Amino acid sequence: MAIVTSGFEARPLSSEAGALTDDTILALLSGKGPDEALFAEADRIRREVYGDAVYLRGLIEFTNYCRNDCYYCGIRKGNRNLSRYRLDKETILGCCREGYALGYRTFVLQGGEDPYFADDPDGSAVSDGDRRLCDIVASIHDEFPDCAITLSVGERSRESYERLHAAGARRYLLRHEAASCDLYRTMHPAEMSIENRKRCLYDLKDIGYQVGAGLMVGAPGQTLHHLLDDLHFMEDLKPDMIGIGPYLRHADTPFGRSSAACAQGLDKEEKLQLTLRLLAVLRIMFPYALIPSTTALGTIDPKGRELGLKAGANVVMPNLSPAEVREQYELYDNKICTGEESAQCRSCLEMRVMSAGYRIVTDVGDVKRPAECSSGMKG
Repeated sequence: MAIVTSGFEARPLSSEAGALTDDTILALLSGKGPDEALFAEADRIRREVYGDAVYLRGLIEFTNYCRNDCYYCGIRKGNRNLSRYRLDKETILGCCREGYALGYRTFVLQGGEDPYFADDPDGSAVSDGDRRLCDIVASIHDEFPDCAITLSVGERSRESYERLHAAGARRYLLRHEAASCDLYRTMHPAEMSIENRKRCLYDLKDIGYQVGAGLMVGAPGQTLHHLLDDLHFMEDLKPDMIGIGPYLRHADTPFGRSSAACAQGLDKEEKLQLTLRLLAVLRIMFPYALIPSTTALGTIDPKGRELGLKAGANVVMPNLSPAEVREQYELYDNKICTGEESAQCRSCLEMRVMSAGYRIVTDVGDVKRPAECSSGMKG
């Protein structure tokens, strides 16, 4: 089980004894090795664990309100040019009913950190926001007991996470964005911290969620050594799901308006290639992980999601949100939000996945952690 990189001897990639070194990872990410061999090895490993299955998740973007002011995000609190929306429970259930009829067995509720659903800051009391969100989760769970509910609603107290788990949520996506404290500070306002983000992830894991971490690739100021920090952090966390995608600017953000930030970033092709290389490295390091080929990949390149699948990804998340609000959940400029991105265009999606050499699977698709799937990385 080896891959040859230019300037580096062939070495096993998936066994603990022959783990990837930092130098080898840096060489792979910088393109010093043949990308075709890297992608082929990642694909071989994903097929060894998951076969040719690509799991569907029905995405419901249920609120674009957010209390945070992250410098890169289009739904940040300070964006006055965004039309805000919040789906009520019956609309969310309607999305689930439509998705269930189309064969979806996992629903992903994603939103900003909406104050309407906010928990008590110290977790000592059950807030109205907690009750509202738990009621939505419990209602979905009661009506669709054979489905998995994934949440992606940001940082909360441990007590709130426990209540949501008791209501029926079993998976939680919370991208850490940057394991490096210095880089994290350049991307977020002072009231946010990587320490609290990591606390949330470890709390979720301890409670019993299947946990997803992840990051943007090619963000202003990010270096390959920052990506190494992310890989080391994820080696410790051992996430069940890993979501990465290329950084894409939004004009109504500090990063989008800053000429200095734009100058620091990679161009579109460089971001695409670095994202694909990192996807492949993640598959080699985390053979068991559920890794989506993201909407951002499809936005940066018309064949981006197919390329992501060929580099090791095994999940796609079509949009079940009502068509009239999809354009308003704009994390970055020019996000694809119609046509084949829609969960309703099931046949279009199946054809695209099949053209890449895989097949759509609509079951719950839990993470597989066989004993032999040990990750590989050495300092």
